[in-house]
Amino acid sequence: MDENGAGADAPGREGRTDPLADEDLYRVLGPDGSPLPDATVPDLSDEAFRAIYRDLVVTRRFDERAVSLQRQGRIGTYAPCAGQEGSAVGSTHALADDDLISYQYREHGAVVVRDLLSEYLPYWMGHESGTEAIADGNVFPLNIGIAAHLPHAVGAAWAFDYQDEDRVVACHFGDGATSEGDFHEAMNFAGVFDTPTLFCCHNNGWAISIPESRQTASDTFAQKAAAYGFEGVRVDGMDPLASYAVTREAAERARGDDSGDGSNGDDPRPVLIEFVEYRFGAHTTADDPTAYRDPDDVDPWRALDPLDRMEAFLRETGRIDDEGVAAIREEADDVVADAIDFAESATADPADMFDYAYAELPPEVRRQRDELLAAVEEHGEDAFLREE
Repeated sequence: MDENGAGADAPGREGRTDPLADEDLYRVLGPDGSPLPDATVPDLSDEAFRAIYRDLVVTRRFDERAVSLQRQGRIGTYAPCAGQEGSAVGSTHALADDDLISYQYREHGAVVVRDLLSEYLPYWMGHESGTEAIADGNVFPLNIGIAAHLPHAVGAAWAFDYQDEDRVVACHFGDGATSEGDFHEAMNFAGVFDTPTLFCCHNNGWAISIPESRQTASDTFAQKAAAYGFEGVRVDGMDPLASYAVTREAAERARGDDSGDGSNGDDPRPVLIEFVEYRFGAHTTADDPTAYRDPDDVDPWRALDPLDRMEAFLRETGRIDDEGVAAIREEADDVVADAIDFAESATADPADMFDYAYAELPPEVRRQRDELLAAVEEHGEDAFLREE
């Protein structure tokens, strides 16, 4: 997989320097949205390019509204994704519809691409129907336990291979997950059994408040793949087209089809993709990033904003104009507003919280359930609802 650098001190917007200029990683777009010298732009239709941009805009708008909803007390603690939309959207566009995505908790763009936003948002309001809905769209329910989902993702990929299904699993996780045993166990199993797994490591510089330098002594996270016998590649995760291209090639390798002709003639091989990016905001809405990083450190990364770069590319190549941008932004507003209306129309049955923790309820939990349901019946559900 060829890697295209940007050159040292490549200028960003408003005179800012490119924070990834000296990094050895795969890129397609420069900070200004122009294709870099010798870069290969993915061979996509105009419609496909615009669809990537549309999903970036919807994801950013959803993120803004979700943070606002949390501040209003209308959803629970939320993980913002501003700055990281390019990797989630670009990589998901590179997958087949029936490929499985094993989701961490910040890759909201994957859900947007799969057109599951309305069904998904109820999860953040406390309704498990949200995770059930995204599972129907081949997205594993999001995982809060760090790295705990990686062995399950590898197991699913192994099952696909065992059953001769032409499907891969793209498993997303943060750089902090590489310090967990589950990460190494999953990588080792994938390497030994050639599972069609894409390990998608989102290196945003911070594992909550722990910097990358305290997370690993390795030069990169991608190189960890070598210990397990397969390839690791680094990509500019704030470049949607680079994220697409690297994921597309990795998926072909995972399917055992390096040629890209659909022959599936070689054994599948896993791939570790390190998406190098930056989160503009907090780790979650319960986090204060000013406690551990200088706000001025964020500014250079804004020169690599995935939405700005993709829009600039589309404008420069004549694929979109002011009217097209305005239409997509209006559509994004409508999509997100509809999702919020749908989510807030969801109703909960108090009995549901007792249904899935145990195959058979322990006596004490059964007593608590019966007591609660009796109180609801006596006083009515309205007595237990919070006043807005």
